[in-house]
Amino acid sequence: MTQIQHRPDHQLKTAVTDELAWTPSVNAEEIGVAVTDGVATLSGHVGTYPEKEEALRAAIRVHGVTTTADKILVRHGENVPEDADLAREAMIVFDRRTVVVPKDSVQVEVRDQVVTLRGSVDWQYQREAARSAVASLPGVSGVRNLITLKASTTVPPADIKLKITAALARHAPGFAQHVEVGIDDGRVTLTGEVLTPAERRSAEQTAWFAPGVTSVDNQVKLSG
Repeated sequence: MTQIQHRPDHQLKTAVTDELAWTPSVNAEEIGVAVTDGVATLSGHVGTYPEKEEALRAAIRVHGVTTTADKILVRHGENVPEDADLAREAMIVFDRRTVVVPKDSVQVEVRDQVVTLRGSVDWQYQREAARSAVASLPGVSGVRNLITLKASTTVPPADIKLKITAALARHAPGFAQHVEVGIDDGRVTLTGEVLTPAERRSAEQTAWFAPGVTSVDNQVKLSG
């Protein structure tokens, strides 16, 4: 496999700063950037939790950034909701999304404007939908998604592996042959080497789509 060309940290810092400024939903002037060995650390403050998420996504989009470290604080203005009010708003949101997130499958706790989600659902997309539903609520400073996935008793491990391997070949034939899929009681382990962080994330997202998957351990490395 062709090796990835690593960019110096100072170039990555400039690129991340430019990408933040390019992202319209982020106030880049309030965010600091530091890069060490390809790890981008973002600091400073933002006005909402979704803006914080957008900033972190912008940084990881930059070619050469391997991962991000989050030191961004969410600073709300006046009239910050009480924790109990946030918890009630979260449950109202879930009542409206019962088609995506099964009713009574998720429990909510709020402390210091940080929302903790617990419970159990069938699919990763439902777990992500629950997180997304509360992340955009006014006053939220963070989300801890502790929702677990139910193990399937009907999908054999060999079938899960075959489905993931086939999906990887459909989605990304350029690197699919470099990713190995292991499965143990619904727990997927990905190994191998790819060229970019985007390919690494793509492999993980593909694995989550398979029925019966309860966790994904992404051990895929970057070539080089």
